[in-house]
Amino acid sequence: MNTHTTGPSTGATPHLVVSDGKAAIAFYIAAFGAVERFRQIADDGKRIFHCYLGINNGAVMLNDDFPEMHSGVASPPPACVTIHLQVEDSRKVWARAVAAGAREVIPLEQQPWGLYRVLRDPFGHRWSIGGGS
Repeated sequence: MNTHTTGPSTGATPHLVVSDGKAAIAFYIAAFGAVERFRQIADDGKRIFHCYLGINNGAVMLNDDFPEMHSGVASPPPACVTIHLQVEDSRKVWARAVAAGAREVIPLEQQPWGLYRVLRDPFGHRWSIGGGS
C-alpha cells in the first residue's frame, strides 16, 4: 500500500516489534480480522519498516526488528505488556486466533466483567480477549 491512512489523532496505539513482519501481518489479519492500512518496506527490500493495522476499531503499528537502528529494542519474548481486545464474541475470536497459531496463556474464565482469556501470538506478544459469549 502506498498511502498512509492515519488513525485517530489522540489516544494510545501499541507499536509492536516482531521477528517476521510479513508473517505477523498475515497472523493479525487471520486471527483478529485486522485491516492493513499502510505498509512500508525497508531499504533492504525484505523487512517491514512500518505497518499500520486497523483492528476492531483500534490500531496497531508494527515493524521488523532493526537492531542496527533501535538500540536496546528487540522483539519479545518475554512480553511485559498485554494488549486487550474487547470483542462481541470472544469464543469466535479466540478460536480464530488459536487456529492462526496463537497459544493459550490463561484459559477462558468467567470474570465479574465477562468472559476473559489471554493468549500469546507467534511473535511473543500477549493479547487478552474479553467480551461476549
